[in-house]
Amino acid sequence: MVRPRRQMPVSPTLAELLPSWELSLQAGHKSPGTIRSYLDSVRGLSAFLIDEGMRADVDGVGADDIRAFLAHTLEVSSPGNAHKHFRNLRVFFGWLVAEGERAGGTPLAEVEPPKVDRKPVRPLSEEELARLLAVCAGDSWIDRRDTAIMRILMDNGMRVSALAGLRYSATDPDANDVWLARHVLRITLPGGEGYLAPLGRKSAAAVDRYLRARTRLKHASSPWLWLPERGVTAHGGDRRLTAAGIQQMLHRRGEEAGIPGVFPHRFRHTMASGYLREGGDPLNLMRVGGWKTPATVRQYVELALAEHARLSPGDRI
Repeated sequence: MVRPRRQMPVSPTLAELLPSWELSLQAGHKSPGTIRSYLDSVRGLSAFLIDEGMRADVDGVGADDIRAFLAHTLEVSSPGNAHKHFRNLRVFFGWLVAEGERAGGTPLAEVEPPKVDRKPVRPLSEEELARLLAVCAGDSWIDRRDTAIMRILMDNGMRVSALAGLRYSATDPDANDVWLARHVLRITLPGGEGYLAPLGRKSAAAVDRYLRARTRLKHASSPWLWLPERGVTAHGGDRRLTAAGIQQMLHRRGEEAGIPGVFPHRFRHTMASGYLREGGDPLNLMRVGGWKTPATVRQYVELALAEHARLSPGDRI
């Protein structure tokens, strides 16, 4: 009689332990924004591992897998985001080890943190922005979605976490952040505070065009504004294009347009520097971009002054 081969136990997937980790973070009085950032990093790692055909269970993730994910993040996003993921994943795997969910130690112990490039971000030129819009000028719902996202980023430089967190409901005002008649989007910041981000006419029209296509989609009942192309779901099973998904989309559209290094914060920098260059008031820029203190806006003012000193028309005569 042939004895059946013993099956090796498989550890839980990263995604399966996210609800438990979320409860632990809440018990530790972490802010909603911090919790969202932590969870997004693990979801991003899990999605990357699955897409690459790697193991996405707790015991199967090794240092090389983490390095590959961080390298991918550097390619499609920015060094700052890669370093954020490194920090967040270090906390997550430390929790797994402390809770006895992972047999070995944390894989982050063998991974060097990504170096953060402190060089100033180069704004996108008007010609580059036009090329980005041109590559998603088709009539598919995905083209309409990507155009609307880019128009919003061009208009108000919204943080990618806020952009991914926009909700939409045609029937429930309390569950809807899209107020096209008023040309604003309602943004909720970590801690529950919020502000209204302005929309230009073309941005409002682009969002409306996407919404009309969205109503015909299978998962139009999702509470989230941006729907994903594939079967990616957010925590709780809702169909949603996550912050990582938006970053990947921008990177892909940048490659199609022949523009390297397209990521969300570059749009934010482009909006702020362009607003000041055209004579916008720094205090109004704070309201447009949702900055709570003048410190960051002051940096953009200093950059604008330095740029003027370099390109001053009067100095060329």
